[in-house]
Order: sequence, then structure tokens, then C-alpha cells
Amino acid sequence: MPLMPTLTRANALFLDFDGTLTDIAAQPHAVLVPAGLAPTLSALHRLLGGALAIVTGRREVDIDGFLDPLVLPMASEHGAQYRFADGSRPAVDPPELAPVLQAAQQLVDQHPELLVEVKRASVALHFRQAPHLGPQCYQALELAMVGLQGLELLSGKCVYEVKPAGIHKGQAISAFMRQAPFAGRTPVFVGDDVTDEAGFASVMALGGLAIKVGEGPTNAQYRCMTPAALRGWLSASRTALEHARPS
Repeated sequence: MPLMPTLTRANALFLDFDGTLTDIAAQPHAVLVPAGLAPTLSALHRLLGGALAIVTGRREVDIDGFLDPLVLPMASEHGAQYRFADGSRPAVDPPELAPVLQAAQQLVDQHPELLVEVKRASVALHFRQAPHLGPQCYQALELAMVGLQGLELLSGKCVYEVKPAGIHKGQAISAFMRQAPFAGRTPVFVGDDVTDEAGFASVMALGGLAIKVGEGPTNAQYRCMTPAALRGWLSASRTALEHARPS
């Protein structure tokens, strides 16, 4: 793969969070945010004229807590909820998830090393502490979805998530690209997981750039091996933009 691209003031930057900006932790709440990350993102947001957004499977409140006091444009829960630059906050209606939550909780009761994460519009079942239980988690959620409408089962890194069908990060990025100040720019999306491939496809279809963090197959044109290296690229991009002449 080629070297990392050069970020310019003509870009719109979209960033996943876990495994991209930060290292993946044993539990979702245990993520450690490096001290310099929020200032770097704040500066890039300013230098890009506001065209920087977080695109994540996380809840909005989680990301805001990690980046406090920084508040950025965001597509949370894979694009089930938005916070656009103009302050508007469209969101899909939460689907019927009670049977899914019940099945996930029953499995956790049997295997405490599992973790249920309840979001506004989805339920995620994490098995990072028990990878051997992955097939059992999948089967339990798939069975719980029988008879429910408008849902799909998403696979991520040691997590399965039941979410609204048709909601994905590619759709989220496309939505941002129709809004100021993102419209008319060349998009760049950075992600680490299979759930980010839809985002990669979206930016490439728009003539933009896709960056995969970590190992594994991908359709992205660029690769950055670790979140630490990605943070280094962001910091270097900030310095370069601060010294570049405004176009």
C-alpha cells in the first residue's frame, strides 16, 4: 500500500473512534484517551473549516465523555443518530429490541465474561473476554431476531450488534457530504474494523481517500498500522496545515 496521504484544507475528515483514534480496551468503558488527542482534533476541526466528524458505532454521549470538553459533529451508532454542524440532530426511530436484549442478557447471566451494551437504537453483545463464545452469541441474537422487522446483525471485532437495517457508516458519510461545511470537499475516512468498510466504499465512490488502521483485509487505499501511528499522522497533519497558506 502507498504511504499515508497528505491532508489539505480541501478535505473533509471522518474518523472512527475505537481502534482508530484510541486503542481497543478490554471493556468499552475502559478506553484510555491520550492527553493530546482532543486538542489535536479541535485544531484540525478549525483548520478544516469545521469539516471534521466522528463516525462511530458508539453512543454520542460516550464519545462526548471521552473527548470532553470538545464537541464535534458526529454520526453515532453507525449512523442511527446525527449531530450536524448546523446543530440539527436527525435520528432513526428506535426499533423493537426487547427480545434481543432479553436473549443477550440471559447469555451474560450464564457467562459473566460477556458484556451487553444497550444503545439508543441497537443492542451489542461483546465477547472480547471470551472469544470462544462468539458462535453462541451469534446464534442467540440471530434466534432472538426471528419475527422482528427492520433489523440486521452486524459483526465487528469481538462484538455482534443488532441494529436497524440499512444503517451504516457509508450512509452516514454520504449524509454529511450533502451538508455544509463538508459539501464540495474531498472526503477522507479512517477506520479499523469490518464495520468501516461501508465508509471506505462511500468515500472512494465520492473520489475520496480511505485509510485502514491495523491488519486485516480491506478495500481502503491506505493503511496505518496502529492508533498511535494514526495519532502521529493527525498531529503532523495539524502542523502542516497550520503552516500552509490558506487557499
